[in-house]
Amino acid sequence: MTILSPDFAQNPLADGSPSALVTDAITELLRTHARTLIAAALEAEVASVVAGLKAEGAGVIRNGYLPERSVTTAIGDVQVKVPRIRGKDGQRVNFTSTLIPKYLRRSSSISAWAAYAYLKGVSAAEVAGVLEVVLGEGAKKLTPSVVSSLKKEWTAGFDAWGRRDLSGTHFTSIYADGVYQQIRGDNPKLCALVIVGSTRAARSTWWRSKTACASPHSPGEVLLDLKSRGMKAPALAVGDGALGFWAALREVFGTTAHQRCWFHKSGNILNYLPKSVQSKARSDLSEIWMAPSRKEAGKAITLFREKYEDKYPKAVGCLTKDAEELLASYDFPGAHWPHIRTTNAIESTFATLRHRTVGVKGAFSQETAMAMMFQLALEPEKSWRRIKGSERLAEVIQGVRFIDGEAQALAG
Repeated sequence: MTILSPDFAQNPLADGSPSALVTDAITELLRTHARTLIAAALEAEVASVVAGLKAEGAGVIRNGYLPERSVTTAIGDVQVKVPRIRGKDGQRVNFTSTLIPKYLRRSSSISAWAAYAYLKGVSAAEVAGVLEVVLGEGAKKLTPSVVSSLKKEWTAGFDAWGRRDLSGTHFTSIYADGVYQQIRGDNPKLCALVIVGSTRAARSTWWRSKTACASPHSPGEVLLDLKSRGMKAPALAVGDGALGFWAALREVFGTTAHQRCWFHKSGNILNYLPKSVQSKARSDLSEIWMAPSRKEAGKAITLFREKYEDKYPKAVGCLTKDAEELLASYDFPGAHWPHIRTTNAIESTFATLRHRTVGVKGAFSQETAMAMMFQLALEPEKSWRRIKGSERLAEVIQGVRFIDGEAQALAG
């Protein structure tokens, strides 16, 4: 990382451009040591290869170096020279370094920086200018064409990931929600069905598939695809009621319990109430989903109906028609309740995508939008926390019955 000198603010260069920043002594020292370390690592690598070939009976010797080239790293451009080898009879022997592969011009972390900047709303044309502050002149290599190639890599990675085998992973619960993305031009708005799953290891993984908003069969196609790749029926599914998802779930995974998302349901109910009443109604709704038992939750639903049904029957109907599905969490460990009442795992993860859409005014193709979703989910997936009460996940998989969050003894 380029470190600015303490007096830079008082003594900027005339043009003020990032590329004109004075390189300080510390950064130069880091680059010098980086060149030394890379050179030593390359020498050790080629020595190991030569020793291995000689042990196999091949006659090989060192043969100088390939032309020096510049590799952009997190501390700027570093000059490297990759060694060459040849046979004693003059025959060419290929040596490909794992540290500095052929045609490498930037470290993988730089590509990640470029991707991160792009996904955060920096346009392809501006990525180089933004990163030039920390990367120096080497950032100019991050041209729009480079960002374009990165997007192709994201798409390829998304396609490969969407074909992976799921038979070795058991998902205890899944969360489903629709994420909408505006596509430029006359293309219709993209709706992606996003599914996040909690695994027995208490880590979350996720997948999604493109869906046509007008097609009621799309959720079923997604679930059938997951089943065909080895996914077993999860114990619980959490989602909004307007996805066309639940009928498909009954067809594909008939044993999976249904939990309606309280976040979405509360919003739907409040939409039927005047603003002057919404604050009180929101508090009354929290008395339902925060109740310590199914019986107490039922009493809170009855009280809500008595308070609002005469004046706001649609709000009460919106609540009561899905009352059973809203209370499914009581059949699972109490420690899991904060995790399984809503689809917030999806909402928080894809909030960044919405910010990105605003930044570039929907300037995506459908393929790029899907690839961006894939990249956006990779980062938060690394830091998702373990589920509270993760030791109870094994009991859920084994079919242990829970009443009001408490485990019951298995029959027999």
